[in-house]
Amino acid sequence: MADLAYRRALIKLSGEALAGDTGFGINPETVSAICREIGEVLDLGLQVALVVGGGNIFRGISSSARGMDRASADYMGMLATVLNAVAIQDALEKRGHATRVLSAISMQEICEPYIRRRAERHLEKGRVVICAAGTGNPYFTTDTAAALRGTELKCEVIIKATKVDGVYTQDPLKHKDAERLDKVGYLDALQRQLGVMDYTAMTLAMENNMPIVVCSMLGGSIRRLILGESVGTISS
Repeated sequence: MADLAYRRALIKLSGEALAGDTGFGINPETVSAICREIGEVLDLGLQVALVVGGGNIFRGISSSARGMDRASADYMGMLATVLNAVAIQDALEKRGHATRVLSAISMQEICEPYIRRRAERHLEKGRVVICAAGTGNPYFTTDTAAALRGTELKCEVIIKATKVDGVYTQDPLKHKDAERLDKVGYLDALQRQLGVMDYTAMTLAMENNMPIVVCSMLGGSIRRLILGESVGTISS
């Protein structure tokens, strides 16, 4: 087994990431590429938990703004994360990796209920634990779910895998003079609204001394991070 910087990590994927260039839905080629990156760190011996968003299918806040009750919209968003989780499960298992989808909302014909001790046991056995349905509660984002699951599953780091290679002072897709930050403190990230994670997630991570690394989901960044290289932006 390689000498790893971390032994257990939680990887947070946005739902939009699964849509690829189409901007919505699930793009099988993109999902396969992401799972190939995850498979590389699994082969190194890393224990991996995943939290995936649902914004490629349904986003609660935006629908709430158009008149839908926020709680109802958020529950619909949670169901969208289950669709994404099953897609990721299928892609990982096609690559030979054992997985379990654990949902915060009970739907026993599709996935297991999320039980912390059960999730830990799956990780110990080398299975990828895909946490679906957020926290199971409205008004909480999948960022918050990632911070919560990462903390209670005793992960050593939360990896937020995105389309960009770190946290920038401005949106790098809109501003050419945006500067990438190698490191940013929790409070600094919140005060400057850098978008590492939402306020609730950042506060939970800060209270539990959980480092968050924002890096590219493709190009081998996750693998290099796990092997100890300085990659992306770390918030700690």
